[in-house]
Amino acid sequence: MRVLLAVDAGTTGVRALAVDALGGVVDVAYRDLTQSYPEPGWVEHDAAEILSLVDDTLRELAARLEAARHEVVALGITNQRETTVAIDRSDGRALAPAIVWQDRRTAPQCAMLVESGDATTIRARTGLAADPYFSATKMQWLLEHAPLDGARELGLCTIDTLVAWHLTGGADGGRYVTDASNAARTMLYDLDAAAWCPVLCSLFSIPTGALATIVPSCGAIGAVAASIDPWLAGVPVAGILGDQQAALFGQRCTSPGMVKATFGTGAFLLANAGTARPESGDGLLTTVAWDLGEHGPRSFALEASAFVAGAAIQWLRDDLGLIATAAEVAALAESVTDANGATFVPALAGLGSPWWDPSARGALMGLSRGVTSAHVARAVVESLGFLGRAMLDAMRSGDVELTELRVDGGAAAMDLLCQLLANGTGLVVRRPLSVEATAIGAAMIAGMATGELDLAGLEATWAPDASFEPHEDVVGDAAYATWLDAVSRTRALGDRSSSGPSISNVAIEGAP
Repeated sequence: MRVLLAVDAGTTGVRALAVDALGGVVDVAYRDLTQSYPEPGWVEHDAAEILSLVDDTLRELAARLEAARHEVVALGITNQRETTVAIDRSDGRALAPAIVWQDRRTAPQCAMLVESGDATTIRARTGLAADPYFSATKMQWLLEHAPLDGARELGLCTIDTLVAWHLTGGADGGRYVTDASNAARTMLYDLDAAAWCPVLCSLFSIPTGALATIVPSCGAIGAVAASIDPWLAGVPVAGILGDQQAALFGQRCTSPGMVKATFGTGAFLLANAGTARPESGDGLLTTVAWDLGEHGPRSFALEASAFVAGAAIQWLRDDLGLIATAAEVAALAESVTDANGATFVPALAGLGSPWWDPSARGALMGLSRGVTSAHVARAVVESLGFLGRAMLDAMRSGDVELTELRVDGGAAAMDLLCQLLANGTGLVVRRPLSVEATAIGAAMIAGMATGELDLAGLEATWAPDASFEPHEDVVGDAAYATWLDAVSRTRALGDRSSSGPSISNVAIEGAP
């Protein structure tokens, strides 16, 4: 069988995945990635560990594919997008821990950007909000606080660049590149010029020579080096997409108005907005969906981002001990018909769309002696549905007409969440046969670059596992109104706090 590979360097783990020409998953290898929280509001990864896991998963997968006599045609890369790392390109050393997209240490700098009026310039040029979520202030922090002076060839980059550089040879001739979908997440990419913005690079004091070369999302980048795996040596590395754009592509949302919602560590909704830059409503972002290079146009997306989704389920498991495995939350939440008055706001790392409030705090409200662990689990799952509803409501204020919602990510396996989304948004919610849409999208865009696939035939390769029709839900509407009120209270909690939000700390409030 001819197969396409993807390396998915995600927030909580790294996977190597093989798919056939129809996007069906042939095989997968996975490793967990260590999470580090050195201070409240800080989240870090070890770049060397990321690359080690890339090697481990690819070699494991390659051994099974070779034994099965499959032929690898191309490899695509997808990644946690805004996470930023400083490396010495002369020898491959990471000069400091990677600052993860969830990290909030640069919130004070972003507040200053708002006060100075520079946030308006950032929005106009990049389509983004001035928020610590994005890469530019992380790069600025590294330049000011990390020991970078000893680097002979400084690189400031996102994880796609790190992985592409490593796979194609690293310090021995590796390609130091990024694609438009990742560059558009840095606060340094001019959407109209399709290039790094000198005005913003100057604003953040970023040396342009440290940034990667921007290439199309779909197109030959280089070849897998023999040092990665001898059997994979020479396989074309032919596609790069940030994880959320890769999920949009993997869900075959190639027509304007199609929306995908990924419920992974965070929750991310992207709507295909076509080839003209759209105007985004309040609380939304405008970003690049993909640049198909010689295989098609550059397309845009409207995006809404929430920093915590699956991470809230991990909190139930790791910090509260209410469940032993993440998979248990669905059955526990469905064992009750409602949350018995409990309301959860998953602002464990501030609030993203449509509020963009980095100081907001997570909260569990409406508690009584009758609230059990099942009710808490139900409140957490409901909060993910409410997040999706709030983000879709914001999208409807833009100039893109929404037609259908396709869901993926680990939490999307819960029927309860999918039905809550359908009821709250009024859209038919469809879940694909495989929820590995991110890695599938990266593999398929690499397949387009090598001629295995074409854009016109992609939609025919998508099939739903389940569809959820919207139903009137008066109780759900009332719970949503209560949840919105709780969101406003979490923002007040942040205003009263003297320190930034922590991914591992939550305020617990009882009802009057």
